[in-house]
Amino acid sequence: MKRFNTALRVMFVFTLCVMLRCRVYAEKYDHLVYMDSVEFSLLTCSPHEEVYSLYGHTALRYHDLHRGKEDVTFNWGVFNFQTPHFVLRFIFGLTDYELGLGSFRPFCNYYRHWGSSVTEQVLNLTPEEKLRLSLALDENYQPENRVYRYNYFYDNCSTRPRDMIERCIDGLIVYDDRGDYSPTFRELIHQKTGHHPWATFGNDMLLGVKADMKTTRREQEFLPDHLLYDFDHAQIRGNDGSWRPLVKERRQPVAPGVQIVEEEFPLRPLSCALLLAAVSIAMCLLEWKRRTTFRYWDTLLLLSAGLTGCVLTVMLFSQHPTTSTNLQILLFNPIHLLVLPAVLRRRAAPTYWCKILPLMVILFMLGSLVQTYAEGMPILALCLLLRSWSHYKNEK
Repeated sequence: MKRFNTALRVMFVFTLCVMLRCRVYAEKYDHLVYMDSVEFSLLTCSPHEEVYSLYGHTALRYHDLHRGKEDVTFNWGVFNFQTPHFVLRFIFGLTDYELGLGSFRPFCNYYRHWGSSVTEQVLNLTPEEKLRLSLALDENYQPENRVYRYNYFYDNCSTRPRDMIERCIDGLIVYDDRGDYSPTFRELIHQKTGHHPWATFGNDMLLGVKADMKTTRREQEFLPDHLLYDFDHAQIRGNDGSWRPLVKERRQPVAPGVQIVEEEFPLRPLSCALLLAAVSIAMCLLEWKRRTTFRYWDTLLLLSAGLTGCVLTVMLFSQHPTTSTNLQILLFNPIHLLVLPAVLRRRAAPTYWCKILPLMVILFMLGSLVQTYAEGMPILALCLLLRSWSHYKNEK
């Protein structure tokens, strides 16, 4: 009797396990059938005239064609300006972005308002890959997972969806080779900020030597339009040896519109540098004629160079990978602030500054062989050198 009861218990447990396993398979089958009516798309938004949008934007679209109600975008570009010490954290590369979830229609309306286009690339995924991607997005959107440490070149709103799609593919995404096309990070940024010279100037002031290194195809995908191009020319090589295009259809939910271009400061950085050089030359001529020294003009130059140097010094400690080695600090550094008290107390600057500055200028000019400086910086270096020479002559 005991053996019979034991056999019954074993059979009961076995039957329960089989039923549970069948239920799991049935639920998975239902999910796979449901995924047949789901589309995943890569959304690429073109730039508009606001400075923060000059590089474009990327998001993922989840569209349930069967129910018609679930049509949302997953957006890795959400950040909060109200975060304590936001600017300071941004300078030091400690900016946290997060994954946001929103309806597709308001997303399109936002870019339509700015005159930007939205290009949709419908991904050619199997039901299993869609299910895998859907679960990955759900997990990423959990409160403990949605925040990430933003890095402009290596971990941003464009690289995040790419990496997630690649992880969910049953096989490998094979991208077309771009041949000899290998611009630097700085050149790629210049392509986007060409019509905004002061935005270009600011970027070039903060970016160091590493921004002038050649990029690989994958590194270039930090820009949304480069990722769009690569997806258009990519193939999926399945684990079974089959091949299929990564993108099965391309649409344009938002066509390019009219963009309002606001007038910027009329002078380019180079024009301002030349104007400063002309004033410096005029000051030197007046000093020679009147046998005096314009201390307050020197104070303005030294204060500007010194404060700029303070910013560059701070950026040396930033976690941004391309700002840690900036050779412009050879000329623009806090040393100029140390000279200010002496300049204000006497007619001419200290002799040691007049001797050190030419060496700084020489090192600065040699650095231009390996780093692209901001527009007009060499002219500003010559202005400082000219003022140093004028003070040295007056000391004699």
